[in-house]
Amino acid sequence: MTPFETLLVGTLVLAICAIFAWPRKGLIARWRRAAERSARILVEDALKHLYDYEYRKIPSTLESLAGTLSISGDEAVKLISRLEGLRLVERRNLELRLTTGGRSYALRVIRLHRLWERYLADETNVREAEWHTEAELKEHAMTVDEANAIARKLGDPLYDPHGDPIPTVAGTLPSHQGIPLTSLKDNEVAAIVHVEDEPAAIYAQLVAVGLFPGMQVRMIGQSPDRVVFDAAGNEVILAPVVAANISVVMLPVEAVHEGPFLTLASLAIGERGMVTGLSPACRGTQRRRLMDLGVVPGTMIEAELRSPGGDPTAYRIRGATIALRQQQADLIYISEPTGTA
Repeated sequence: MTPFETLLVGTLVLAICAIFAWPRKGLIARWRRAAERSARILVEDALKHLYDYEYRKIPSTLESLAGTLSISGDEAVKLISRLEGLRLVERRNLELRLTTGGRSYALRVIRLHRLWERYLADETNVREAEWHTEAELKEHAMTVDEANAIARKLGDPLYDPHGDPIPTVAGTLPSHQGIPLTSLKDNEVAAIVHVEDEPAAIYAQLVAVGLFPGMQVRMIGQSPDRVVFDAAGNEVILAPVVAANISVVMLPVEAVHEGPFLTLASLAIGERGMVTGLSPACRGTQRRRLMDLGVVPGTMIEAELRSPGGDPTAYRIRGATIALRQQQADLIYISEPTGTA
């Protein structure tokens, strides 16, 4: 081998070693960081699970942990052993309990998750069905300072868009409220306070029928294979296992809305109605746009012209004409029409 070839081979060997062993940017360093991140994510997801069960007063076990995190029983045992070593979890017989430190850590992660969901709902056009998945990724990467900045930007919200309370900076959280929708008797009226966003398949069904916190529901009837109820004027039919993922609180008589739920889309051409509010389902840039156009409680709106295809419709709002599709108009609640102008 010539001196040049020896130099070339030596250079290649050094380059390969650098690629693998470079202290901060080498492949080994990157693999190590990825492994550490994966281990931390598993720890944080475990703490969230344990806190969720504790909050709902459900005993958590190795089996429940393994099922939630989709890991084997052996992996769950190793994970709990690690959490015990970190003094985040303790075992009492077969039940797993969070320590004070574990509970504080869990609340911090939950705060990051729910704040990010609130941000996605209020400040972006990300689809509702994607909020939870996006927040699952962000909660492990966001810093506490970033979360606090988001909270200030959003006005320190108390609840996420699903109705879950957002832990405060100090780690306080209101007690669990609400009863399953399936607990209602026929003709009882309640308001939705929480829509469970896991598992994803069930949450997708709840999103598809347009259910959200704040909506009034009236139980029509139940059977072993279906639950029928009125939600803001629309009849909804769900399987009991799906309906059980909705939590409600009973409404006092004076708070019950009687009569039809009218939206802007119900106006005939020439009719006028006064805005009484926006649906909680109207969020993010869409909500801000409507409010910027003057769609606020007390505003009179007139239906002026409907397109040949029936959608969109032109409405007269504060001297200006805007076109809204039926899907948008259905998010605007109005009083009884006052008749043609």
